[in-house]
Amino acid sequence: MDSIFDAINVRDLLSAHDLSDPTTPLSAPDLRLLIQRLESHSLQIRSKVQSYILSHRDNFESLFSLANDAVSQSQLLSDDIAGVLKLISDQMIDAEVREVVAEIREKREELRVKRELLGLVRTILATNEMLESVREALRNGRFGFAAEGLKELKVALRVSGNVGNGNGGVEDGEPLVYGFLRKEWFQCFDEIQEVLLKLMEKSVRFDGDLNQVEVRYHLQVENLTGVQLQTVLEAMDHEDVAGELLYSGILLFIKFIYRSICFQNDSWIRCFGRSTWPRIAELIISSFLSKVVPTDASKLPDFQKIVKCTIEFESALKDLKFISASDDNDSRLSKFADDVEVHFAHKKKTEIMSKARNLLLECDFSIPQEYTRKGSIGKNDGASMQSSSHVVDLLFLSERCLVSKAAKQLMELVHQTLQDVCLSSTRVALEFYRAARDAILLYEVVVPVKLERQLDGINQVAVLMHNDCLYLSQEILGLAFEYRTDFPSSLKEHAVFVDLAPRFQLLAEGILQRQVHRVIYNLKEAIDGADGFQNTHQMKEFESAKFSIEQVVFILEKVRIIWEPLLLPSTYRKSMSTVIESVFSRIARDILLLDDMAADETLQLQRLIQLMLESLSPLFNSLATMDQKSHEFSGESLDNLIPSLSKIRKLSELLDMPLKSITASWENKELISCGFTITEVEDFIKAIFTDSPLRRDCLWKIHNANF
Repeated sequence: MDSIFDAINVRDLLSAHDLSDPTTPLSAPDLRLLIQRLESHSLQIRSKVQSYILSHRDNFESLFSLANDAVSQSQLLSDDIAGVLKLISDQMIDAEVREVVAEIREKREELRVKRELLGLVRTILATNEMLESVREALRNGRFGFAAEGLKELKVALRVSGNVGNGNGGVEDGEPLVYGFLRKEWFQCFDEIQEVLLKLMEKSVRFDGDLNQVEVRYHLQVENLTGVQLQTVLEAMDHEDVAGELLYSGILLFIKFIYRSICFQNDSWIRCFGRSTWPRIAELIISSFLSKVVPTDASKLPDFQKIVKCTIEFESALKDLKFISASDDNDSRLSKFADDVEVHFAHKKKTEIMSKARNLLLECDFSIPQEYTRKGSIGKNDGASMQSSSHVVDLLFLSERCLVSKAAKQLMELVHQTLQDVCLSSTRVALEFYRAARDAILLYEVVVPVKLERQLDGINQVAVLMHNDCLYLSQEILGLAFEYRTDFPSSLKEHAVFVDLAPRFQLLAEGILQRQVHRVIYNLKEAIDGADGFQNTHQMKEFESAKFSIEQVVFILEKVRIIWEPLLLPSTYRKSMSTVIESVFSRIARDILLLDDMAADETLQLQRLIQLMLESLSPLFNSLATMDQKSHEFSGESLDNLIPSLSKIRKLSELLDMPLKSITASWENKELISCGFTITEVEDFIKAIFTDSPLRRDCLWKIHNANF
């Protein structure tokens, strides 16, 4: 079959004229001669192809039969081999079995190849029949069907390039017949273009007697009658034909009218233009421009090329005086193209804002199970960080945190919008840039109102919103570095995002401080229940103070469960230290303000402090563990994080320490390093020890210590 196609050389049919240039006019005799040669040669080619197929019909039928037999035989053979293998006891026949298996594989491979060849032949026959139906539709005046058929075949044959001067090349690795079919496609395309141009020439007639230009909407050419002008114009639109080809064809037709019918009379061609241009422009808009309106920003560069061709086309018509250069109504096409760009930008901006609003409103700000204490883990370790789809990198902090689905999707939408900015014209890019900024600001407007109740309490949703704002502020800072260099030049000077980052940074800080203040307030109420830790040597007052300490521990543990899995380690450490500091400083102050303590009372106070410190040891361990992981602090850094921790520990020791030891601790500055003041130490001694020469001597030493 290859020999048939090797013997075909369509280039031999071409005359000396430059047929590849669609703007070069041909005389009618040349066109008729070319059509006759093409039809003659096409018939010869089709005859050879059909003869080849028919002559090998028996082979194809036998191939089908062989394929079916091979499938059934291979199944039977497989079953037989399975039975034989069960009966095999002599190892000497293993080689024979392997040979049989190898033969089966070879037959199956041959069958697969033959099936593929058969499918190829079927495809070739179907494509050839489609080309025949296109030509038949063209001969019968069914131009719409012919045009649709060419569009389908263009995709099937992978025709690329400018269809006005294409040729049927063969790509690497594909059968030679595909090159022949592409050549056939281009021939059909040239044929339909030629017929359509002839019909367009017939659509306008100049009546010299009446001095009128007549536009015919029902056309006739050769053996075709009753062809409507609208049908011709619609058939001239292929889906992805370049605007240059469409406009050049129409311009060629109008030049013919100007030269051959209006005899290059400007007033006549202007009169003709006034009577026909509104309808022609309407058809171009409805049949071409409206169909190539982009649906996404990635298609805008292609549409910009069409806009440029449209402007050049109208300029050429103005030069011919076909339309007026001063009347804006005549610039219908370019005005439509400009409006499309503007409307597209506004529509896309509305879609972006609507999508951003919906994802913010629909998000429930739920926390993944692994980030709750009820889940499998309790800390934001590396494994859990990797497992969650909503864990993000903070660009300028070199840390990771969990954010809401809304924040993640919002930034994905912003990034996609800014990518579209880089691909868009100036006007569209400006609208997309504004849409990106507005979408970011929408979080600030929608989410705080939606989560107002959660922000008033201590919960993980509020912490998640804090992470969102922190994440958004970091992403905003990186937007200009990522996209600004690719923005349209006119937008680079005005496109800024850095002004938005502080808003979200402050919002994040405000949410966190709101949480901290709420925790401190709850802890203060719990400590108030201890009534200043007075008279703890009495059972009722001791139980009341113990209950207050238990409430403090419960609140701190609850806060730890909420904060630790979600907050950044550094943020968690800072916030939790602030909260614990408020507790210890308040308890130490209340105890040091007691003015008279019995011996049993000091022991009970010491017991309460030790109970509190022991209950909070898991919390201390979490802070110490985070210090070691971050390599920022040593194991002793808890005293630096929580200054009152060393003071409350030392206070527990002082409650059971002799007077001289207390004095020595002050003189060696140990108490000063723990945060005690001279007034606190003096009042503490007076509250515990009765007046005596020893107490007066110790107080004198403390008061006159030379530091």
